[in-house]
Amino acid sequence: MVTVVWSVLIAVAGAFALALGSALQERDAVRAPGEQVARTGFLLHLLRQPRWLLGTLAAGAGACLHLLALSSAPLTIIQPIGVTGLLFAIVLSALFNHQRVRTSQVIAGVAVMVGLIGVLWTFPHGADLPVMSTRAALILTGATLFFGLAVFFTAHWMRSGARGIMLALAGGTALGATSGLARVITANAVVDWTTVFGLLSVLALVLAVFGGLLMQNAYRTGHFAAAYATLLITDPVVSVAIGALLLGEGAPETLTAQVGALAFTALAMAGTIALARTRHRNPEAKGARTHTSTARTRNR
Repeated sequence: MVTVVWSVLIAVAGAFALALGSALQERDAVRAPGEQVARTGFLLHLLRQPRWLLGTLAAGAGACLHLLALSSAPLTIIQPIGVTGLLFAIVLSALFNHQRVRTSQVIAGVAVMVGLIGVLWTFPHGADLPVMSTRAALILTGATLFFGLAVFFTAHWMRSGARGIMLALAGGTALGATSGLARVITANAVVDWTTVFGLLSVLALVLAVFGGLLMQNAYRTGHFAAAYATLLITDPVVSVAIGALLLGEGAPETLTAQVGALAFTALAMAGTIALARTRHRNPEAKGARTHTSTARTRNR
């Protein structure tokens, strides 16, 4: 029991660190030069920003703490705790931008958390050694890159709220696919550590960098809470789907579980859309200042 309590505390600390790191990254992402949807050089610029690097270290520490918590407590306990990072992210983003946290944001954030926790609980979690063929890994990577690039090259035509969600959806998909590949890599590395140097590791690295580029562009829209919520939904859901479809870990079998999964997904999506529609937006994001000035003029 004591071990589980410590694992829960570690998971909470990890959720906070990940939220803090992402909120720090957003600060430099919205200020970076370039178009509304920046290219690869955007990441090179961010790599020279001390605050962004600090945020990356904090996010990495949060991910490590989450994995540490999972090593000594059930997934059904730890995974939902990681979702609480959304509320941390909402509060931290408002604090950094000198804005007030709205009640509607908290309600929407709770809806996302409840929805995602419900989805994760409806899926079984297999304990067998996961195996993925090279063909399946290449198809997964190719499909993920195709979807991400389609969003990337069309995002500049979208409104900022929709752009933030779609970029985060594509980024979360890439990072979820990375998680799926990483699950196979790490599980098999316990048996044979040389498997770390295989093709799956290369594909995971490509998807991780691509997902990072998409997520930083999502933060760049100024709709941080919506983008972060979309990431929190997409990453684990895609990872669980990969486990169910490609790794044989199973899917909800009963009609009740299937209907529940769809209902919880709809709740999480509704909360995310509500966060995207909120007026709480980073004032330094491109187009935000113009929108704010126009609104003030109308109010006069």
